[in-house]
Amino acid sequence: MAGAETNVDTSSWPPVARQVYERKRASPTVYAYPSAGQLRHEMELRAAIVSAAEALAGSGLRFEDFDKAACNEQLWHLTKEGGFRIREDAAPANGIRDIFSNGWRYATECATATVIAVYRGVLATMRESEFNSLFSGLLLYDWHTDSDLRLTVRQDAKESFPGDLLYFANPDFDPDDAIWRGENVVKISDNLYYGHPFGIVPGETIVAGLNRHRRPGSSVWAYLKDDVVYPDYAYLSQFAAVGDPRRIFARIGSRRYVW
Repeated sequence: MAGAETNVDTSSWPPVARQVYERKRASPTVYAYPSAGQLRHEMELRAAIVSAAEALAGSGLRFEDFDKAACNEQLWHLTKEGGFRIREDAAPANGIRDIFSNGWRYATECATATVIAVYRGVLATMRESEFNSLFSGLLLYDWHTDSDLRLTVRQDAKESFPGDLLYFANPDFDPDDAIWRGENVVKISDNLYYGHPFGIVPGETIVAGLNRHRRPGSSVWAYLKDDVVYPDYAYLSQFAAVGDPRRIFARIGSRRYVW
């Protein structure tokens, strides 16, 4: 690590948070943070997103296209497009938690599933009152996320980390089976991803699954794109349930890159 880098005690961090920190520390890119608290929040939110994806994989959530979507209508309204909008008399936090405890009541496709994992990760690292306030009127539908999630797309990224959202494209998908045009995933670790309905599997498994849904006779393989999607960690850190308010400039790596 560079000499200007802050010494960070990661002994109390979740294992995935420590893993991401060490990988960024070894990267040729510098990831800079205005405070140690923001650095820790990002690492812990990434770990929480991974944990949420692992839980969602075992929740019983069913795989369907939007025209066959389903939800627990005690907490959500099922929109005509196949999205889930939180009921006016329900708290968004309770709605998100219900998907994980009663997954069999819900059915959706891969993009919505990955976004659900992000919201659950945010809930795990945020004061519940803040979550309910920020995400009042919450809609779960494809990539139509709340503006306060502030999802950011980094194109042609050179590296990705656990907790990032990635995409396996299937460029020659069968037009009669368009739900398989690609697979949105949460990165769990190196070459291990959560994708609905695949579960937590290596990238080769997702590629093979998508390849089974190409145009007849196609030889164009599915592949993992370089684009990376992640929430605005710095913005969300101000609502963290715990944190380090000290203003310390933290650097990881050897080249300057402010993220």
